[in-house]
Amino acid sequence: MTYILKPQLHHPKLAANALGFTRRDYEGSVSTLCAGCGHDSISAAIIQAVFELDLPPHRIAKLSGIGCSSKTPDYFLGASHGFNTVHGRMPSVLTGANLANKDLIYLGVSGDGDTASIGLGQFAHAVRRGVNMLYIVENNGVYGLTKGQFSATSDKGSKSKKGVVNHDAGIDLVGMALQLGATFVGRTFSGDKEQLVPLIKAGLAHKGAAFIDCVSPCVQFNNHAGSTKSFDYVREHNEAVNRLDMIPGRAQINVDYAPGTTVKVAQHDGSVLSLHKLAELYNPNNRAQALGYLQARQARGQVVTGLLYIDPEAGDLHDALETVDTPLNELGGAALVPGAAALEKINAGLR
Repeated sequence: MTYILKPQLHHPKLAANALGFTRRDYEGSVSTLCAGCGHDSISAAIIQAVFELDLPPHRIAKLSGIGCSSKTPDYFLGASHGFNTVHGRMPSVLTGANLANKDLIYLGVSGDGDTASIGLGQFAHAVRRGVNMLYIVENNGVYGLTKGQFSATSDKGSKSKKGVVNHDAGIDLVGMALQLGATFVGRTFSGDKEQLVPLIKAGLAHKGAAFIDCVSPCVQFNNHAGSTKSFDYVREHNEAVNRLDMIPGRAQINVDYAPGTTVKVAQHDGSVLSLHKLAELYNPNNRAQALGYLQARQARGQVVTGLLYIDPEAGDLHDALETVDTPLNELGGAALVPGAAALEKINAGLR
């Protein structure tokens, strides 16, 4: 239960990151979700990603809405800033917080109901404005808190636990994010830790609107035959577009080798990376290609996972608004009150 605190005792041989924190230092309260819930796997991946990135917990702000997914921020980063908003309104609160203090790292956690139904407009405007955040949707295709009704992301033709067929077309949040202008778009599966952790790390390090749609089966209401969000279905239809790793920014390493060949490249930490160039490579820097690839694979019944699109030169909302370098919440009265002369100049320009 959430009111039962985890033991604070740490094993003396637990690995520590560059800040001296162990993985346990990034945990939260005890989860109250169903045993086997995919959301708990996502929480564990977030903990692992932040630990490996050496991020101080007090520099992270985690926000959520309403639903099973929006309960999860209580289960990770217990020493971080947190805000649980009302249903579907997390993006607006996150946007306001980001405008006030751009020095924090913003992590929005939501669900398919919270984002694709009541919060669809909120999601759309936060993404198109380029708010600097990582927005994770824990997508199980049902309303788990209200006994498993179809959500807006449920695929047409999928069946509920009671055998009811969904006749409505599902909303593809990845396709929407691409069309709305998100500069980092990925999809992954809660049961694929090797793909999930690097995606989260890269999303947290990205400047701009980063979005990850994480298929996360509901073991209670949406993990049966006929569901397109179950563990078995996603594993059988998973089409990964790339193998992922995330390396923090350092001096550039350049290689040049022909398609179909393999080359070994020494990394900054002394490790050696073996690269194999396929004859046909997926290009995550082409937004139009990403949309076309996504739709073509969907027509084959495949769930495309991996990093689908990234703009390495992306900016954010603060760049568009040309805000000052100092976070707005740190500005004093002299900076915030321009005076009568400045106000008169502004008014004159509007006449």
